[in-house]
Amino acid sequence: MHIEIITTPNEMLKESGFGSSKACNSVLAALRKDGQGHSVRLNTCSSKDDLDDIIKRNPELVILAVKYIPVKHEDDIWLSDYFSQHNIDFAGSSRDVLEFDSNKVLAKTHLSNKGIKTAKYFVAIPGQYTNENELPISFPLFLKPLDAANGNGIDDLSFVTNFTDYESKMASLYESFNQPILIEEYLDGREYTVAVIKTHDEKLIVSAVEVIPPTSTNGLQILGSQAKIDDSEKLIKIENTDIERRVTTLAIDAFNDMGARDFGRIDIKTDISGECFFMEANLVPGMTYGSSYFPEACGIAHEFTYDKVIRLMLDGVLTRASLNQLSNMPLDSGKNFTASLSTTH
Repeated sequence: MHIEIITTPNEMLKESGFGSSKACNSVLAALRKDGQGHSVRLNTCSSKDDLDDIIKRNPELVILAVKYIPVKHEDDIWLSDYFSQHNIDFAGSSRDVLEFDSNKVLAKTHLSNKGIKTAKYFVAIPGQYTNENELPISFPLFLKPLDAANGNGIDDLSFVTNFTDYESKMASLYESFNQPILIEEYLDGREYTVAVIKTHDEKLIVSAVEVIPPTSTNGLQILGSQAKIDDSEKLIKIENTDIERRVTTLAIDAFNDMGARDFGRIDIKTDISGECFFMEANLVPGMTYGSSYFPEACGIAHEFTYDKVIRLMLDGVLTRASLNQLSNMPLDSGKNFTASLSTTH
């Protein structure tokens, strides 16, 4: 099968994605050595012209390592929309579902309406509230960007216990991200992340692990950008079977209720009593070999190698693309294509 991986110069992107060129090359290498004989190419795109060149090559499947390509002075080019318009199959979720990844409040609101528990929250800009008594939720609070991933904007100062610190962090985040800020009730329990893969037969492979952030000099355990840059957090197997069951159930419900397709990662946190709350979804998960949560969770929970994780992630995708190719072929060539189906997947 002719497959092309699409990314963009993304070292400075604050949104989710497979990661740097190193991560994309790891995915490329895994596909090239999976024994199925795929023709695979990696593209770093920064304009519509780059995407148009891919359309001319007419790949049977594209793997979207980022959600969109930012274009200066123009609207972002959302890749799922772009390739859908050109009738080319793509891996991952559709544009409307990916909005749940980009907008944490949208995801929280949608899932809360479905009966899934989320941390209490509100959205604000600097100066919107003038004193502690006006705040919709009592301290302690946790402040973070509305749509950033990878811990961007999150540090020890995100945890606030008074109005002065609240205003200071609010101003700092607004200056950096130029958008309203998400403020959540602070949950003082444990953190979990869950990798979810949907196979060709609609079964879910679920890998839930606990995330242990490093302890800062202030005695806080906050999973911020520096911890992720330093790779100083730890992922460990969940030993408590009841917690694992509850975390897994919430992740599956969130994945399904958002309408996610193929794969995604769900972040969950508990309060001090162990109650589980949805925190956010990452539907274009990081894929850096040896550090990204998605492949690492699969390795810890199921002892999957990185290459096997890639194969499983694309299991349903390849089947879907193959069947779509079959349905689009002339009737007299269907027999030959059916014979080749087993060699492409």
